[in-house]
Amino acid sequence: MTASYLRICDTSFDPEAEHKAFREAVGGAGAIVAFTGLVRGEGKGLTLTLSHYPGFTESQISEIARQAQARWPLVGWRILHRVGAMTAEEPIVFVATASRHRRDAFEAADFLMDFLKSEAAFWKSEKVDGNERWIEPRAQDITDKNRWS
Repeated sequence: MTASYLRICDTSFDPEAEHKAFREAVGGAGAIVAFTGLVRGEGKGLTLTLSHYPGFTESQISEIARQAQARWPLVGWRILHRVGAMTAEEPIVFVATASRHRRDAFEAADFLMDFLKSEAAFWKSEKVDGNERWIEPRAQDITDKNRWS
């Protein structure tokens, strides 16, 4: 597996195994930043469902990863994102970046997550105790993304 890698998956993944594989792929990096987003555990009977447009979503995320690579001198990056139905506390996203210096790795990971939260072509719905609703990005998600402009 290469140091820069994107996967949209419809089954659960192991963030610790992904971190280990990434660390091995970027041998010699001075800094690795990894973020794992989990389905929030609010409410009994929670189900979060994500849909995407295959091909388009990957292309869109690959482009923002290319932009991150152009902005910061990354040794590598890794993005995994779940689609399908998930329940509370399941991993939904894993983003890792590696560089020679910590600040570059932190900022690139933050940049990637801001894009994934606000712009990536995912459609999210949440069902709690039988009540379903669509989830849109919060105002703070948009503000976070706009700071990179």
